[in-house]
Amino acid sequence: MSRYIATRALRGANLIVREAEKMLEEAIAQYGENQPVAFTNTAYYLPVILGFTGLEVSTLGQLRPVIQHAKSLLHGLPSEQLWLPYLGETLDAGVATLLAEEAIEAIRFVRGEQPERIPGLRLTGTSFTSPDVEKGEGGGYANGPIDDIQLRAWGIQLVDGRMPGFAAIIGAAKSNEVAVEIVRQLQQRNILIFLSGNVNGRSIIHQLMEEGVEMGYDTYIVPFGTDTISAIYALGFATRSALTFGGMKGGQARQILLYNKYRVFAFALALGEVDDLKYATAAGAINYGFPVIADTVIPEIRPTGVTQYEHVISMPFDDIEGKDDLERARRLVQRCIEVRGVKVKITEVPIPVPYGSAFEGERVRRADMRVEFGGKNSRCFEYLRMADMDEVEDHKIQVIGPGLETVEEGGAMDLGILVEVAGRKMQQDFEPVLERQIHYFINGASGVQHIGQRDITWIRISKAAVEKGFRLEHLGEILYARFHSDFGAIVDKVQVTLITDPEKHAEWLAKARAAYDFRNKRLAEMTDESVDTFYSCTLCQSFAP
Repeated sequence: MSRYIATRALRGANLIVREAEKMLEEAIAQYGENQPVAFTNTAYYLPVILGFTGLEVSTLGQLRPVIQHAKSLLHGLPSEQLWLPYLGETLDAGVATLLAEEAIEAIRFVRGEQPERIPGLRLTGTSFTSPDVEKGEGGGYANGPIDDIQLRAWGIQLVDGRMPGFAAIIGAAKSNEVAVEIVRQLQQRNILIFLSGNVNGRSIIHQLMEEGVEMGYDTYIVPFGTDTISAIYALGFATRSALTFGGMKGGQARQILLYNKYRVFAFALALGEVDDLKYATAAGAINYGFPVIADTVIPEIRPTGVTQYEHVISMPFDDIEGKDDLERARRLVQRCIEVRGVKVKITEVPIPVPYGSAFEGERVRRADMRVEFGGKNSRCFEYLRMADMDEVEDHKIQVIGPGLETVEEGGAMDLGILVEVAGRKMQQDFEPVLERQIHYFINGASGVQHIGQRDITWIRISKAAVEKGFRLEHLGEILYARFHSDFGAIVDKVQVTLITDPEKHAEWLAKARAAYDFRNKRLAEMTDESVDTFYSCTLCQSFAP
């Protein structure tokens, strides 16, 4: 555990708990202990407090035990001379921070300061429970806590995988363009986006407003507020998900946190400078198993434990490889997805022709053929190989050499299909198994015929498919979508290269044949004694060679 992170988080936690205590006493003096407190249009009282303590807070006076519990979780700053493990103390400080932040937001509701007023903000997909409608105004308010109707709608999608997870973005991006690109990349993956925080008074909410980006339930972009404290609504959403869909009860803190670690694939993305309160809030998020990624220089916590993979990752934005800021933004989002282990579910193959198993037996006759790869007149191979995570750029599809439109009608050309996959659970033994799936995946496209495998592959594309806009890169789109959809448990990233350039084709064909030969020899030399389990089925062991 980083001593620097522990110091900043503990300092931030102590400050926010003191602030919450002061605000509470002032509110009680003004409104009285029996003043009702609640997040509008939500159940579970104050959800984070309910989840961690089991306390059903409904009045200001009932917040006093919460603040006392938060104070009991605080620790002094680490010593300069003696370095000790700080993880437990830092996680405690994170919980204290969350309790204090939720208490502050509850007090703000009493004062009429929540949801936050943001002039010019208009939310899409609001219901009769939204602050805009409730106050009789046409807009100008942040969302505040997500209402129960929307929680149930999104919660079902989180459970069945249609929505892979959520991203809590805190701060402000390097530029408006970067902010928009980050959000669009998350939207493309159906990842829910929660916005909060600021850097020197400027929030990503302001950046998206200036660029005309629609925010609200309909667009999966929910602005909670322009300060760090409003990030508590994201963790309240996570807690309510466990209470609603996990069958947990208030006070079952361990079960709620484990549910979120293994079932709710969320992460925090800190954009811009990270202050003490952001460190403390991040420590609270880590309790849920949610990793934190920052686009600035901060100490990292790479060992796994509370989170499934890394806890804290630093990716200084300007140091990210990329030709421009937009590419850096895409790589930043991809890294976030890797760190949390978010599995993106692709439900539709984005190609201009119909796609489905009904087309797998389709044949493209020579009279209907626009172009062919392989067969008697050209060479075609397919090769899938495993690579390290940092060597594969997810959804990168490129064509090296001329496209199929350069070939005369009914002609042939050489083609190499190189698929590079990476995944935390991927193994080299899986390569030939996944490679064989290319045949079935490509055959699902209407007007495309695939026969053979390895370096005797034969592909035909019909005139009708090409007229509808089918090109070589669409073969890559098919493979990208299907590998993610069918083998998402072991494949995290897929990159496809279509090779028609003669020199590159010859180079990769030689590499592919070397890999085929290695696989053949390894399989031929395999015996019962050389593997842990040769035939796992007892019946097979009795008669299989």
